[in-house]
Amino acid sequence: MKPPADRGLTARLRTAKGRTTASQRWLERQINDPYVRAAKAAGWRSRAAFKLLELDERFKLLKPGQRVVDLGAAPGGWTQVALKTIGDRGRVVALDLLPIDPIHGAVLLEGDFTEQAGEDAVLAALDGQADLVLSDMAPNTTGHNATDHLRIMGLVELAADFARRVLAPGGGFVAKVFQGGTEKELLAALKRDYAQVRHAKPPASRKDSAEAYVVAQGFRGSND
Repeated sequence: MKPPADRGLTARLRTAKGRTTASQRWLERQINDPYVRAAKAAGWRSRAAFKLLELDERFKLLKPGQRVVDLGAAPGGWTQVALKTIGDRGRVVALDLLPIDPIHGAVLLEGDFTEQAGEDAVLAALDGQADLVLSDMAPNTTGHNATDHLRIMGLVELAADFARRVLAPGGGFVAKVFQGGTEKELLAALKRDYAQVRHAKPPASRKDSAEAYVVAQGFRGSND
């Protein structure tokens, strides 16, 4: 899909009163971001919806009738995209530590996927094994690159372990990582468990962002 057109117009906030310099910059970037405007116009809950749309266009992740798990789903942009493709015969189960406003057609759960209760709730809602596990999660950043990288890779490892337990053979796993790619041990495990493992940075991911995505497809099945 083509990125939204950027008309080259720059809007500035009328006042910065009460805001830090960082929050001022963030707000100005938001109001000038063509993906933010396009998401609002299309009814997506976040600009992140375009990241999944672009990944799906490239890797053909979503198919009608699938069972999909969306980890760290709030506010629900990826859940919306998944629902649009899988249709009424499929099922989308979205889980987050925070409550998610209702999304017609999706099962929304509040909980922690790293806890047994959270995993059990997802499996019960799926009523079977998943075909695709999605994770656009990222931990709170510290500004220290090495620390932030370790934090997000730890989160990806937990998500990958979760996917290994809930996926059906042939399924897929998509997770946010930081540039520099996936750590060697995790990458080796993914290559062992999936037929194809690739990295991608969709156009909707901001150029100044360190984020990228690992896309694993063709799950070989758990040996547990």
